[in-house]
Amino acid sequence: MSALTLSQAISSLKDKLCQLAKLTPAEPIVQLAAEVQAIPLISWLASQPSYPRIYWQGRDRLEEVAAIGSCLDFRFEDEVTDEALAEVYETQRAYSSNQEIRYYGGVAFDREIASWPEFGRARFLLPRIELRRSSDYFRLLVNLNLGQGDQQQEIAQAQAALDALVPARPMTPPTKTEQLSRNDRPDYPRWKTLVEQVTAPRFNQDTPKVVLSRLTQLQVKDTPDPWQVLASWQGRNPNSFQFGFEFSPERSFISCSPERLYRRQQQELYTEALAGTTIRGLSPEEDERLAQQLLDDNKNSNENQLVREHIVKALTPLSRYVGADETPTIFKLNHIQHLHRSIRAELRHGVKDFQLLQALHPTPAVGGLPRESAISFLRQREGYMRGWYAGACGYLNKYESEFAVAIRCALLEPGCINLFAGAGIVAGSDPQAEWQELENKLATIMSILLDF
Repeated sequence: MSALTLSQAISSLKDKLCQLAKLTPAEPIVQLAAEVQAIPLISWLASQPSYPRIYWQGRDRLEEVAAIGSCLDFRFEDEVTDEALAEVYETQRAYSSNQEIRYYGGVAFDREIASWPEFGRARFLLPRIELRRSSDYFRLLVNLNLGQGDQQQEIAQAQAALDALVPARPMTPPTKTEQLSRNDRPDYPRWKTLVEQVTAPRFNQDTPKVVLSRLTQLQVKDTPDPWQVLASWQGRNPNSFQFGFEFSPERSFISCSPERLYRRQQQELYTEALAGTTIRGLSPEEDERLAQQLLDDNKNSNENQLVREHIVKALTPLSRYVGADETPTIFKLNHIQHLHRSIRAELRHGVKDFQLLQALHPTPAVGGLPRESAISFLRQREGYMRGWYAGACGYLNKYESEFAVAIRCALLEPGCINLFAGAGIVAGSDPQAEWQELENKLATIMSILLDF
């Protein structure tokens, strides 16, 4: 059967909903699907009138999802305990045996303190509508939660969501916005003090790494469309995860992150140590020279090795086998390049995603080492609330899950763009060089947003 047009796929799904109304499903969560012709997902998502709106594209670009609405929403405004995350995991497993059912969301960097409005300290939801691309295969999906009461009402709400869908409008590049003011938290004098505190021998001997970060708030004349910004960002940094969460029109969070937290396929797990940074060269020869300098640099090599050792140690109790690259390779982005080591594990039977999130997040690449003392330092002295920046964002289901580390990201609010960047501070770190690293990490998104 050939793929349907969008309108034909909507009609097909509405017919299936009518048939469902005559049945008593065996499970509370039901998903209906129709193959559809190729559609530009991010343009389609930006065209829809409904919220929440969620976007996800894997780093290998083989899979892409645009999702709208919600039929099951787990939202944590208060402290997120391991038990609470376990309940989410067990609920989604109990509600359906369908391996295609996915819950999308994220966990804040620090689950023990307040987070952004609407996002909470953690939030996972089952969308009402999904448009999924796997390579060149597109499907339109509708999800129903029949476990909370009136089946006919749930079907009617699903039909209404399908009726509200509109075709994709052409996506244009974002209009450059006018910057009215800029505020850095911390500012450079405070940053210099923090770096000196972290590198002081008495502190550094017990806490060898702290990832300091900076919030750059841009007051702007007009807030750009988040999906236009993310689409442009995709083109600049293709070797990245791209994702976005817009739970309401007031606030959107987008990221073009190079860093995988983990990918799980049943009991196979893939993760990485991504730490150590330098700029890209202006010529192939200079680029190669800078890459070799990064590989040879003791400070950056030590930083990456610390991350590798921590991840292997964290995974060992959960795994039958853990293997990690002994030497780093270079991972190149548009403006910068990183040291990278791949890590693989075969998980023990029964290990769950909430255990992996607890063990791996926050990674030393965004928090520090040891985790507890580094995060304690950040809570007391960094001077702003990270929210979902440096958190974990992705999806989970019974068969597989994937989470990216939410770096290279932006929180867009009316009249304000919040940009985030961090740098790993270890013995030998120079405050001015680390401050410049923050600027390098923001270079791509700043060039998309602003005229210089």
